[in-house]
Amino acid sequence: MALVEILLALIAACIGFALLARKLRLPYAVILVLGGMVIAVIPGVPAVPLDPELALAFFLPPLLQVSAYRTDWRAFRHNLRPILLLAVGAVAFTAFCIALAATWLVPGLPFAAALALGAIVAPPDAVAAGAVLQRLRLPKRIVTVLEGESLVNDASALVLYKLAVAAALASGGLGAASGAATFVLLAVGGIAVGWAVGLATLWVLARLDDVILETTTGFLAAYAAYLAGEAVHVSGVMAVVTAGLLFGRAQHTVFSYGNRLNASAVWKFVEFILNSLVFVLIGLQLNSILRRIGGHGALELLGIAVGLAAVLILSRFLWVFPASLLPRALPGSRSRDPAPPWSHLAVISWAGMRGVVSLAAALALPEDFPERDLIVFLAFTAILATLVLQGTTLEWVIRRLGAELPPHPNGIDPEEAEGRRLIAIASLAEIERRAEDPLEGAIAADLLHEFRDRAGHLHRTARNEGAATAERASRRRIRLAALDAARAALIAHYRAGSLQEDGLVKLEQELDLEEIRVRQVLGDERTAGQKRADAARRKAAEAV
Repeated sequence: MALVEILLALIAACIGFALLARKLRLPYAVILVLGGMVIAVIPGVPAVPLDPELALAFFLPPLLQVSAYRTDWRAFRHNLRPILLLAVGAVAFTAFCIALAATWLVPGLPFAAALALGAIVAPPDAVAAGAVLQRLRLPKRIVTVLEGESLVNDASALVLYKLAVAAALASGGLGAASGAATFVLLAVGGIAVGWAVGLATLWVLARLDDVILETTTGFLAAYAAYLAGEAVHVSGVMAVVTAGLLFGRAQHTVFSYGNRLNASAVWKFVEFILNSLVFVLIGLQLNSILRRIGGHGALELLGIAVGLAAVLILSRFLWVFPASLLPRALPGSRSRDPAPPWSHLAVISWAGMRGVVSLAAALALPEDFPERDLIVFLAFTAILATLVLQGTTLEWVIRRLGAELPPHPNGIDPEEAEGRRLIAIASLAEIERRAEDPLEGAIAADLLHEFRDRAGHLHRTARNEGAATAERASRRRIRLAALDAARAALIAHYRAGSLQEDGLVKLEQELDLEEIRVRQVLGDERTAGQKRADAARRKAAEAV
């Protein structure tokens, strides 16, 4: 019972921290970690140990799968070279840089143990940067590369970590050839397992025809892929990523519309809870970590931590710029794939915050591992340094370098507007065809004006013609006002006793879906009148 109470209290604290992060316009991962540290030093607060196997097996699979599910496969494949250069090349380069620095800063530390530390802190965590990336309009390629890197780098880092831990405990060398072969075997095996689990899950989903069961099956598939990969001693991370990519590609054909709508809400909730708990738990580990390394001097620990954090941040710059520019020096490569602006490379280099995988891998070190407690402490300080330094300044860096895209003049992406125009034209053509039908013609004729109006508006928006902004604002005001009036009438009808609760919920859901469509097509800006209407709607809902 005590564990349940602690978890509920932490979730409640996470809500407060998330609101504080929104008010301060900071990545909520930073506030959550700092908040966890504050909670940890409050007298009387019980210790909350973070089991590393639980952290990896419980928190990681759903977060990885939902990231892979949302990944644009075509963009991922098109940017595979920069993604792999970061997810594999940068991880290996950073790990060896940290290993060299650690053996110099900590005399007597075996190189294999130092390399394990490097593998622990090498993979950046895209979750930490997610709040900033979602809030700003960045070039598609930057977002694709950073998200793609986060899908693969955990697998490459954990494989290198396992090899380094085995070498350190065996007191032997780390063979480059055997290490590379093992890496490839684990990665390819994980992809095969994930592919098999993904195909089996899709076969089941196509036959369920039940939204709740479909969502639950997709959720369980994340754990099935991870545990199956670990059971056959391949990369469970790669298995989850592969299954998630399969689901993302199949969502438009295999998943039902109800599954897509329902799963979106469920996964957003799961993401918030798991991400929040994981970062707060990272902060709560501070006390136990400091107690275990009490034998080291404070200045000594500070010097080592600052030195390694500096190497960790700089090594990413040392890799990103040459790895992006040197391949394009080859004849013909520059014309096929022009070099990105240096500001884009700087943003990718600075988006290197570390997170749960690093701490979980550190805590998973065997008890007899050389300098285990010191390595755990250094992993924690690396997470903290990157989250606080890079996490709080990433948005400022993006805007300072001018990497943020300007808003669309019509409030909607031209490609999206063109897609909506094609939908409207196809729908209009079908209505016009049915208008000639002797049986359904009169009914279809009643719908013609609405569909012609929608197609004409989207045509002007896609072509950037006329006063589309003013027209869009007027359409938004009228449609949202009509929806607010409809809700008010519906609630009054319910209060009068003329409508049952289930009928209210069903009709209100239809109005909600229509409002989502209006806001997506016409923008989401809220005027003063709309804000008053939103407040009135909340008040009415409370009264109900």
